[in-house]
Amino acid sequence: MIFPLAGLLFGAAFGAFRAKARGGNTRDMLQWAAVFAMIFGLIGLFTLVFIERSYV
Repeated sequence: MIFPLAGLLFGAAFGAFRAKARGGNTRDMLQWAAVFAMIFGLIGLFTLVFIERSYV
């Protein structure tokens, strides 16, 4: 259950860092953080489903 949550947090931090590194303002950082949080959250969700289905 921790993989999607970890993906959301890591994605948000990574997206905000990327936007700041490219010289973005606060709104750019929020948008990039939201997009990367969704992407990494989905990756974490699929990882969780794969792991759960592997051990049945």
